[in-house]
Amino acid sequence: MFRIEDLETPSFLLDLTILEKNILDCQKACDDNKKQLWPMTKTHKSSYIASLQLKAGAKGFLVGTIDEAEILADKGMGNIMLAYPYADSVNLRRIVAISERINLYCALDHVGHIKLYSDFFKKHNQICKIIIIIDSGLGRFGVSPEEAGKFALNVINGESLELAGIATHSGQVYGCSNKEEVNIQGHFGLEKMQVAKTNIKEKGIDLQFSACGTTPAFDLEVRNEFIDIVRPGNYVFHDNIQIILGTATEKDCAFTVQCSIISKHGNHLLINCGSKCLGLDKGAHGVGGLDTYGRVKGHPGLKVVSLSEEVGKIYAVDPEKYDIGDKLEIIPNHSCSSASMTSFLTGHRNGIVESIIEIDMRPNSKKRVQGG
Repeated sequence: MFRIEDLETPSFLLDLTILEKNILDCQKACDDNKKQLWPMTKTHKSSYIASLQLKAGAKGFLVGTIDEAEILADKGMGNIMLAYPYADSVNLRRIVAISERINLYCALDHVGHIKLYSDFFKKHNQICKIIIIIDSGLGRFGVSPEEAGKFALNVINGESLELAGIATHSGQVYGCSNKEEVNIQGHFGLEKMQVAKTNIKEKGIDLQFSACGTTPAFDLEVRNEFIDIVRPGNYVFHDNIQIILGTATEKDCAFTVQCSIISKHGNHLLINCGSKCLGLDKGAHGVGGLDTYGRVKGHPGLKVVSLSEEVGKIYAVDPEKYDIGDKLEIIPNHSCSSASMTSFLTGHRNGIVESIIEIDMRPNSKKRVQGG
């Protein structure tokens, strides 16, 4: 038995007590509001953590890559949604193969996808279950809510296609700087989903479900009457972005990177933890008020001001309090990308190392890229 302070640095740590609480709290909110939880697995890319979510009551999973879908299917997890469209024949063959084994939903948002998926699944004598992606304000993927009915008609008229539902990711909430702004953007996204659902209903089409998912707006989404499935991801770990957005506090953050102070000059502490541990992410959609590369846990007087690949620089208001060799834990800005930079996490409870958790669903991390 040894403590996390005894580990070499940098080390990627996962507080198991916080992880388990985050999983149970989110599941309880879904159960209390009669919503299905299909967590996004790109946050942790770990089949073990997915198994904890499933055991807690998750009904299925949203995946960021086909690798994630294949590995979860291999582990016997039978309900999976793909978050994004795919267009090349190699990936489409992989998708067809997965759909032969499990209940798989494919996500589309362009008329070109309809013919592509229809032809491919027809060729393989399979039925493709379709989710229409709705643009609820992010302006990335998605059919406009006002065009959703027309697009849905095109889907149901396609051979070998079955329209199952609509879904969105209101990622514009990540451009906010506080919880009040998050709530405004979250409500806006939900209103867009209501418009899309009504537009489809007016075409005489009934949907099996409507789905959405963002961790910052989860508390709104889980209570919304027009939503059946919620698909947050970051809630298992949380991170500095969630703290800034008012979604979490330090005590809710399960994932940290432990590093050592390796030198100090003036007000600056140099650490053996750079962009290859923390990433350079300041929010994919421009989080307001984020002017650091991570949050030093328990040390509000420290600020991570710059990163090279292997070294970070921290500004200290009171550098005399810190010595070379001291260890610090840093909450990354974006835990999803940081956790994907390692092959395993060290699980601990009350600072005592308990387990090693493999990150076994990283893209192409264990196999050659397919071709042909």
